[in-house]
Amino acid sequence: MTRNPDTEVSSPAETLADGLGAQPEPASPDLPADDLAVRLQEAERRAEDSREAMLRAVAEAENARRRAKEEAAKAVKYALESFATALLPVKDSLEAALATENTTVEQIRSGVELTLKQLGQVLAKENVEEVNPVDQRFDPNYHQAIAALPSEKEPNHVINVLQKGYRLHDRVLRPALVTVSQAKES
Repeated sequence: MTRNPDTEVSSPAETLADGLGAQPEPASPDLPADDLAVRLQEAERRAEDSREAMLRAVAEAENARRRAKEEAAKAVKYALESFATALLPVKDSLEAALATENTTVEQIRSGVELTLKQLGQVLAKENVEEVNPVDQRFDPNYHQAIAALPSEKEPNHVINVLQKGYRLHDRVLRPALVTVSQAKES
């Protein structure tokens, strides 16, 4: 396919490449001065076109870098937006419970259970997993042993969870505080 420079529009990069890759024809000593002047003007025009194309490309790259930097800053600044928005109904439920008068212990317990369920749903939606390792093998990556007690269970297994742990995807937010079994002395 042949290109027709009179009808095609070049991108700045193509213009730059054309300007840099174009080899000037060697000047012949028998060309008239007018012809040399025309060729010089054409070469200067191509050089200016290439320069402008290069400046446009540099400006476009700088604008793209600036936009990317601004978007990254916004992503960091508003990273917790969806999580905070999901927690608002939990806060509303707690405030409603405190605003209610003449409630029975059963009603308070029921309200707390519903609010806890609501909070659990928010955490699950945000990929926060509970670590409750009862009867599992002790794993120092996810558990923190507080004590080791003699037990009938196999050694190095969790026999009691003092505080549940939590993970966000594969990252530990808080290890589970556990008591671990140790072999009984004979």
